[in-house]
Amino acid sequence: MATKKTQPNTEVKSTELLGRVLSGVVVSTKMKDTVVVSVNRFVKHPKYDKFMQKSKRFKAHDAGNTKQVGDKVEIKETRPISKDKHFIVLASNI
Repeated sequence: MATKKTQPNTEVKSTELLGRVLSGVVVSTKMKDTVVVSVNRFVKHPKYDKFMQKSKRFKAHDAGNTKQVGDKVEIKETRPISKDKHFIVLASNI
């Protein structure tokens, strides 16, 4: 009887699945190769059961400064690029 060797699962996780993907609006383009993106989300207040809009600003890498203020963009979490910058711009006009 022949024995069948099974090889371990050597599939590598795709880098597309790692990290958060957020969408927001560009609010500042004053830095070189960096844009500031404001991301809004809705959160339900625990006591009053009212939905509130919260926003947070993220710095994202934009090679060549191709985005303008007001553009809707998608950003993806990546390795730290600088002290505050750990997102890259994926797409615009979503």
